[in-house]
Amino acid sequence: MNIIRQITILIVVLTFSLQSFGQILKGQIVDTFNEPLENVYVVNDAANTHTHTNENGSFTIEKTTANSTIQVSILGFEKKTIQVTQNHVTNGIRIVLKTKIFQLEELFLRKEINALQTLTKVDLQLNPVNNSQEILRKVPGLFIGQHAGGGKAEQIFLRGFDIDHGTDITLSVDGMPINMVSHAHGQGYSDLHFMIPETIKNIDFGKGPYYANQGDFNTAGYVNFSTKTAIQKNMISVGYGDFNSLRTVGMFNLLNNAKSDNAYVALEYIEFDGPFVSSQNFNRLNLFAKYNTFINGKDKLTFTASHFTSSWDASGQIPQRAVDNGSITRFGAIDDTEGGFTSRSNFNIQLQKTLADESIFQANAFYSNYNFELYSNFTFFLDDAVNGDQIRQFEGRNIYGMNAKIITEKEYGNVEAKFTKGFGLRFDDIDDNELSKTKNRRETLSNIQLGDVEQTNFYAFFNSEFEIGKFKIAPAIRLDYFKFLYNDDLSTTYQTLSKTKAIVNPKLNFLYTQNDNLQWFLKSGIGFHSNDARVVLQQNADKVLPRAYGADFGNIWKPTKNIVLNTAVWYLFSEEEFVYVGDAGIVEPSGESERYGLDLGIRYQITDNIYFDTDATITKARSLESISGQDYIPLAPNFTMTGGLSFSNLGNFSGGLRYRYLADRPANEDNSIVADGYFVSDFNINYTIEDITFGVAIENIFDVAWNETQFATESRLQNEANSVEEIHFTPGTPFFAKATITYQF
Repeated sequence: MNIIRQITILIVVLTFSLQSFGQILKGQIVDTFNEPLENVYVVNDAANTHTHTNENGSFTIEKTTANSTIQVSILGFEKKTIQVTQNHVTNGIRIVLKTKIFQLEELFLRKEINALQTLTKVDLQLNPVNNSQEILRKVPGLFIGQHAGGGKAEQIFLRGFDIDHGTDITLSVDGMPINMVSHAHGQGYSDLHFMIPETIKNIDFGKGPYYANQGDFNTAGYVNFSTKTAIQKNMISVGYGDFNSLRTVGMFNLLNNAKSDNAYVALEYIEFDGPFVSSQNFNRLNLFAKYNTFINGKDKLTFTASHFTSSWDASGQIPQRAVDNGSITRFGAIDDTEGGFTSRSNFNIQLQKTLADESIFQANAFYSNYNFELYSNFTFFLDDAVNGDQIRQFEGRNIYGMNAKIITEKEYGNVEAKFTKGFGLRFDDIDDNELSKTKNRRETLSNIQLGDVEQTNFYAFFNSEFEIGKFKIAPAIRLDYFKFLYNDDLSTTYQTLSKTKAIVNPKLNFLYTQNDNLQWFLKSGIGFHSNDARVVLQQNADKVLPRAYGADFGNIWKPTKNIVLNTAVWYLFSEEEFVYVGDAGIVEPSGESERYGLDLGIRYQITDNIYFDTDATITKARSLESISGQDYIPLAPNFTMTGGLSFSNLGNFSGGLRYRYLADRPANEDNSIVADGYFVSDFNINYTIEDITFGVAIENIFDVAWNETQFATESRLQNEANSVEEIHFTPGTPFFAKATITYQF
């Protein structure tokens, strides 16, 4: 009998042990707006098990039974410890996390291919952006410059590229593209000014052509912006400063008490005359509205609408010789009739749905109506000694498109796999794409180009991730198909020019997470940027979709609890930098080129309230089809550095000191003309009393005389017999102070 009793007890113990061992806990983690939180760390120390949430905020953790204790944590949210009940095990658990100030000591390096963007979330919270020109500067190593009165899209620099206005970087917001194909001013033109900075929730970015979900223009990198689902408080802000600078912003929650719905509207209005002798007369109006509804508790449907309009005058780029001889000041003008007008209206519908097999389906459909008119004069009287060389660039555009993807997670023994299948379509219908010679913005002297463009891009991609122990292997492939159509209105006969082109680009990334504080990566892939439809069709260009081949090797290392370092060595080969130059209406193929360099970054949380960051990029950029000494790539940065010191919750005070440094760089192919570098510092401080915040921001606190954008241009002034090639520049803003008062309620 004793033996039978012992066997029975043993069977019971084994049964309960096996049951306990086999039990799992399923759940979902969301924020206070019911938004799913991805990559939340879930750990059961007693059972030595851990996991993380997927894009739908869902997780499954093994060896977790009733009375177990789990901890959930993610950077920027309060850590939570939960006692698991039998009801949780049986029916699942839903966990809501509240936001808190970022603490670097809570950062764990997880198996994310693009973990560096986590640090950008820290930067965004500790150094909020308060104007749309500053948005892109949140990407480490990215520089911008404005050279046309504040209303024109910024010039972008990244990893040894003068990207112009977007030729080699993919930009989007909430799944809607920002880059404009076959644009009147140049290929990839990207105007971010329709975004209200206070509505931005997250900035997702990656450097290099390594991401299958990124297509056209993804060579130097990509940046995706996500806007907030909802806001916690209403807000009104008014700011005024030097040079008649005025900015007012309002954000209002429309559904305060709704449980499954969120809605808010935002309004921004800006005026700015600038430091120029001829006033910029710049103004901008932004309207934004967003509505979310949750279906069945998990699925979410979002409607977004926005409208933006802007007009301005500009002093343009001025020749250095005119400043040196005293005929104008640094803030003067040769032709002060430059300027323009632009507008954009957007409608976007997004759906996120959990499928029967727990896969996640995400899709959006969008429509944009866009208008653009720009007057410029780069060469003054070089071509026309009587009327001058002013040009007009104009277009009206409708963009239709959609994106969809299915994300599935599976397990094959000890291998965790994630598959993303996606496809999409974009159609641009462009009317009256025009380049003309004009006089005083009133008289059209002659048309250089005028016609209608239709451009279609269909894509499909497949991305896979296999997690094997500490390794993650991510092979991927992408297919893009283009169709170009053009009707030349200057032709005496009607003819539709057409061409199609398809391209397949593979990607392969490796990740090794040595421990929670050290991660290594090796990324490789092929990207491309499309050429202007008019160049493809009218000039029968060979390189319709020139490729770029890249590789990155580096790490992210957390040597102490409050310091994070990131390092990457990289290489990028371009088949041909061959794009339409909208300013002159010509094509400038520069042939094959290569760039290689080193990225360095540091984040240091000195105390709970004081945070230091800096990023540097060293680059060598050369043309491969020119002889040594004649192979410099004009305006390609060779060294950049940005960073600063931020403080928050020091009593009632917050603020920071920021700097940016761009070294001297060649302005022409033989480096005989040099674009001067600059070092500029900005400072801001805020004081909060209950719901009111008083702020003061100072740009260029040391009043440095710096050139924001520079070009080696051949021009002729009205009183000159011969032309001169030299630096033409737009001066950077001098010491500039503004005060802001913000009320939340």
